[in-house]
Amino acid sequence: MSKPQIMYYHDGRHPHIYRYEPPMYKEEYIALVDELAGTPLDAIAFCLGEGRTMLHDTKAGELLGHNQEIWEHAVFRRAHQNAKYLIESGDDPLRIICERAHLFGIKLYPTLIVQRGGINHASMRCSDFRKNNPHLEIGAAGDLDPDHPGFDGLNMKYKESQDERFGIIEEAMIEYPADGFELHLNHMPYFFHPNEIDEGRSIMTDWIGRVHEVVKRSGKDKELAIRLPDRIEDCMNAGLDPETWVKQGIVDVLIPEMFNENYSVKISADYSEYTSLVEGTECRVLGTVNSTIETDRLSDAPISMVRATAMNAWDQGVDGLYVSEWFMLWPYESGFYEKLRELPYPEIMDSKDKYYFIPKNSTPNLSGVASLSAKQTNQLPKKMELNQPVDVTMKISDDLAKWEDVERVHEVLLRLRIRGNLETDKIEISLNGKLLPSTLLRKINQGYIMSAPRYRVGGYWHIYKLDRDHWPVKGINTITVALLQRDSDLKDQYCDLIDVELETKYLKGKNFHRSYVDQDLGPYEHMVT
Repeated sequence: MSKPQIMYYHDGRHPHIYRYEPPMYKEEYIALVDELAGTPLDAIAFCLGEGRTMLHDTKAGELLGHNQEIWEHAVFRRAHQNAKYLIESGDDPLRIICERAHLFGIKLYPTLIVQRGGINHASMRCSDFRKNNPHLEIGAAGDLDPDHPGFDGLNMKYKESQDERFGIIEEAMIEYPADGFELHLNHMPYFFHPNEIDEGRSIMTDWIGRVHEVVKRSGKDKELAIRLPDRIEDCMNAGLDPETWVKQGIVDVLIPEMFNENYSVKISADYSEYTSLVEGTECRVLGTVNSTIETDRLSDAPISMVRATAMNAWDQGVDGLYVSEWFMLWPYESGFYEKLRELPYPEIMDSKDKYYFIPKNSTPNLSGVASLSAKQTNQLPKKMELNQPVDVTMKISDDLAKWEDVERVHEVLLRLRIRGNLETDKIEISLNGKLLPSTLLRKINQGYIMSAPRYRVGGYWHIYKLDRDHWPVKGINTITVALLQRDSDLKDQYCDLIDVELETKYLKGKNFHRSYVDQDLGPYEHMVT
């Protein structure tokens, strides 16, 4: 039985049951599968609900809103009405989704968000189990700061917690024609009191083993997939032990994502810990491909950026890709399907345009670099001091020399934005130790911006149209920026490197045009080319 190579996460709520006016009919509900049919997707990871409550005809869990008499949120009321109508009509949402997916040759993996907050978090979606058992919360002992990120989460050391979560999984695997199950452990990845993490790892491993056993009991070819933090150290700090899971053979698919972050594009993701971990085993690793950017210029990743992200993952030896959070692009239009089409084929993407960038803090606050986890920080922004060069690294998957030998490379653009950059500053920029000459440079003055699509960030763009002698290499590249001269009559004037981007652009063939009358203008190209 073939194993899914390209999986798609659908949360079943935001682009779906929240949107349709009650009563929602079967034909409308199964549309979430129909919208993905005919694409390269092998499997849909279908979220069962918001985590504490479900949206199918569960007996082991609770239907969202079953305990509400007065609604303070019309959308949650709508979700309850739609699910309740389908169930009472004999169209159990999970069952009809499984059947519809199989009709088109797509596998279906129900997904459980294992951890959620307590009663004060979206209380209309809360289960009676959580309302009636506050003593099962991580912060129940009263010795934690209420601001602790896992304070009101379910403490998995308790058998009651384990059994409630397990019952939902067991029911989905035994009562429904699912092809596997996915545990989402990277949404609020806190499962134990911080003083009980060491003990918690063995508890969680035993529970994962129990889940794996019921998945295999329902069919030996069915799989347990787990989304988890992309650093093993972060996993261990959360009470998760993927090394032991792999050794014991109790997980089939690992989907590493940045710690507690499931939405934004992870173009620089490093999967090496996991690809090394599963080497020689039957466990697979999927690299994640997201679509959200939310910079001052871009909301969603263009296809060239999706390619760059996917290729960087394929180059690391992952076994497939996990298309994560693309439901935010709904309603899906032609660009959505165009992005999906090439994902399984690195050999096709190899000679297509790609757009790389170095991740930075997600907010326009540039005072420093915020820690994302125990080990991870974004490279940008970098504060620049006089005569103190700063380095950043960028991984690219393009073999430019290979494609230039057959005259397929159109251009290679390196863009850097320096906030607080003045016209009298002297700045030198090097790539892999080689100084970039001013003859390749175009500067764009954005020292003052009256308005911008999201937030205003000014400075100067330094844009290099690189010649072959100054191209980046396949793999890791180092960009060095040095502030060598600055006027002294400005008080407390900052200077920060805040954006580093690289675009590779290709021709379809030797001496081929790029597009009609050879124009290649994007919505913001006038700003940054």
